This record gives sequence, C-alpha cells and structure tokens, in this order.
Amino acid sequence: MAAKWTGGHSSSILCLNVNTEGMVASGAERGELTLWDGGGTPAGQLQLSKADDVTSVVFSPHHPTRLYISHGETISLLDVRSLKEPIERFHMNEEEINCLSVNETDTFLAAADDSGAIKIMDLENKKVRRSLRHSNICSSVVFRPQRPQSLISCGLDMQVMLWNMQKARPLWTTNLQECETQEGSPQSAGQFFNPPLAHSLSVASCGNVFGCGAQDGKVRIFRVTGIKFEGELEFQGHSLGVSQVLFMPESYRLLTGGNDGKVLLWDISSDIGKQQKSPAKSLQRRKAQGPASTSKDGKLNKVASNEHARVLPKLTIEHGEKVNWISCAEIKGSKRVLVADQSSSISVYPLPEP
Repeated sequence: MAAKWTGGHSSSILCLNVNTEGMVASGAERGELTLWDGGGTPAGQLQLSKADDVTSVVFSPHHPTRLYISHGETISLLDVRSLKEPIERFHMNEEEINCLSVNETDTFLAAADDSGAIKIMDLENKKVRRSLRHSNICSSVVFRPQRPQSLISCGLDMQVMLWNMQKARPLWTTNLQECETQEGSPQSAGQFFNPPLAHSLSVASCGNVFGCGAQDGKVRIFRVTGIKFEGELEFQGHSLGVSQVLFMPESYRLLTGGNDGKVLLWDISSDIGKQQKSPAKSLQRRKAQGPASTSKDGKLNKVASNEHARVLPKLTIEHGEKVNWISCAEIKGSKRVLVADQSSSISVYPLPEP
C-alpha cells in the first residue's frame, strides 16, 4: 500500500523533484508549489500570482536551496529557505514550458516548450546561449551526467535528438516511427493509430545510456557513442503511453510510469552492463562493421525487438491513476518512489533493494 502525502495541494500535481538533502518540491495546476520534508509534511507553500500551471520543478545540483520552476512561458528562481516571491524571473520561451533541466556544473538551464523550442540559458550571465528546435511540441530535455555540454531531447514529432552546446543543429537524430517501420514487425501498421510520440527521457548516471518512454507503450534504451546514439534495447510493460521514465542513481534500474496507471521497476544491468564494461571492444566491433546504414539499423532494431520478450519488470505497482510524474527519494534509509497523478496528493511506495 502507498503512503499518501496530503495537505500540500488542492489541484492535480504535475511535477516532482528531490534535492540532495531529501527535500521534495511538487508543482501543481493553478500555480501551486509545495515543499515537503522527508516525512511527507508540507514545509512551505507558494501560490503564484498568475496561477499558471507549474509544469516542471528542478533543484540546482550545486545549491540545494535554489529551485527553478516553470509556469506558463516563465521560469522563476526561488530560495526554498524563504518561499516568497521569486528571486528572479526569466522570459525566454514563447509558449508553455514542459520541462526544465540544469546541467551538473550548474552553468546552463534548458527549457523545452510547446512550440518545439529548447532555450538554453547561461546561468552566469542570465542570457540565452542557444535556441534549439523540434518540429512539434518538445516534451522532454535532459543534460547528460558527466558531460555538461551535452543534452538529449524528445518530442511529439517522434524525434529523439542529441545536442552539443557548441552547435545549433543536432549531432544525431532518430525518428521512432522510422525505427518501427524498419523493424518490419506486425505492429508497424498499427503505428498510424498509436504513433510513438516521445514523452519522457532519463539518462543513467554513466551519461551514455538513456531511456525514452513513448505513446505506443514501449520503452526504448539507447547508448551514446561519441556524436551518435544507437538503439540498444526495447521492451513493453505498459498497455498505454509511457508518460515517465527515470533511471535510479548509480544504477541501470529504471522506473517507468504510464497512462495505464502502472509504475514498473526494471533492471537492465545484465543487458546494458556487458557493453558498458568494454566500450573499447564494442567500438572496434562497430568500426569493423563499416559505416551505419539503413539495413544495419534495421538489424539493430530487430535484435532489440526480439529482446523485449525477455525483459520483464522486477516490480509492478498497480497505482490505478494516470501517472503525471515519478521521482525517487531515500526516506528513512530506504529508496521510495514518489508518484504524482491526477489527484492532489503524492503516493509513496517502497522499492526493493537490488
């Protein structure tokens, strides 16, 4: 059974984040923001004046008291020690922001919005450094751990893109629908009715492995090698769209949340870990195969597709409500998953040790 954190919101909770000291921030519809201590007691609340939905909350990795929040087209910087009016407001996006990410050196902030734009702000001089773009709503953007100049994005154009701060064009792009077609699977025809619109991204602590959750209910795992990434694994445990993916710290354990009301825990260390342990050998093998081609990509995807029958969740949580956001926190010495849904409370479930 889930523990419930209540009393912090009156509207549906849309986003969550946890700082290095275990404080949890939650953003909700109608401009509601709440801070929680590790025990689930509200430690601070703020009602934003314009009452735009709070769509993303992210703590600074270096300054746990600094909290960036997106509401409407605005980003506000708050000091959690004194939750009053924002310290600063930034207006760099033209449409509603869906996702924020701060790189691990605390030097850049990325904001993805409904126009497909990703605005990247230099946090030192408070100026937009780069403007990147998808052709449809950009649903998720995330900086890669250990590579503060590199980020990944995905959107409702079914594109997953790898970017470097030095360039305005993506280094590498994969279209999830084209991958499906190359696969030649029986489901390909059904993609027109349930296309793989990309909703969520998460990068593992190593910085090279990342997961993408999509509308077709599949989770795709990719591995970055230099200036490109390749499909590594694909599996399905949700009957509806995957709204959230989250790698747990320092591991290849992955949490996924879906529109089907399920939260699943996966362990892909045996599938990914082998290749990660010997990156030099895998690079030599790829060089021997020659340059990338459509047929090679097709083979890669077939391998990944065949594998998803044997990748099974380690834990299934029948949450029952469409999942808006998931986060992971250590509470009283053990890992818990925090789930935000259509309700005004946060559900907290224990997670098994690896």
